[in-house]
Amino acid sequence: SECWWDGQFLLNCSFTRISTIPEDASQTAVTADLSYNNIKTFVCSDGRNEQWMLKHLNLSNNMISEVTLTTCTNLPILETLNLNGNAIHTLTLDMPTLAHGSKKYSVVDRLLPALKVLSVERNNLNTVPRGLGLLQSLQTVHMSSNAIQQIDPKDFQNCSQLKDLDLRNNKITKIHPDAFRDLNKLQVVVDLRENALKIPLPQILVSLNFFQLEVYLSKNAW
Repeated sequence: SECWWDGQFLLNCSFTRISTIPEDASQTAVTADLSYNNIKTFVCSDGRNEQWMLKHLNLSNNMISEVTLTTCTNLPILETLNLNGNAIHTLTLDMPTLAHGSKKYSVVDRLLPALKVLSVERNNLNTVPRGLGLLQSLQTVHMSSNAIQQIDPKDFQNCSQLKDLDLRNNKITKIHPDAFRDLNKLQVVVDLRENALKIPLPQILVSLNFFQLEVYLSKNAW
């Protein structure tokens, strides 16, 4: 491929016009920049279960429309995943299984256990991806500039390590009072600017109810 490899830690494939992730990419890379290309599909595992040493993966500004993270068992130390500026309308984190004739969602073992930062800004999401709570180390979620319409009570369920949440510039009209109940460590920012919120302001503040937290609510529909 036309990628540049420093021989140790950095794989740079940015602006190389590739349409797939190179098969010859080194599995010892710590940082991989695949931004500004024509990649349409992101598949974590190729079935061989060979573990990568990646900590930082940048797939921003490509043409990815769907992402399934349930197969990402080969990225045990990945800390940041940048998917900004794609066309993602579906981001799957949980896996449906049948049990006793009914559909329920099972915990996916080893699903990106070290992931701290998930950034999916400027995409086509109309709901918060279900199953964020499976990412047990997740601290930062950036989903600004999508088409998310509401925040449901289970959207951030079990996201106990989350500190920074950016939902700016979506189409959010309502937030369930219990939506942020599990976010005991939120301490940096909740950004809800540039949405379509009409619900009473106290309802949001009661839902957050934290002391060391910045909440941005300007440019809504009040």
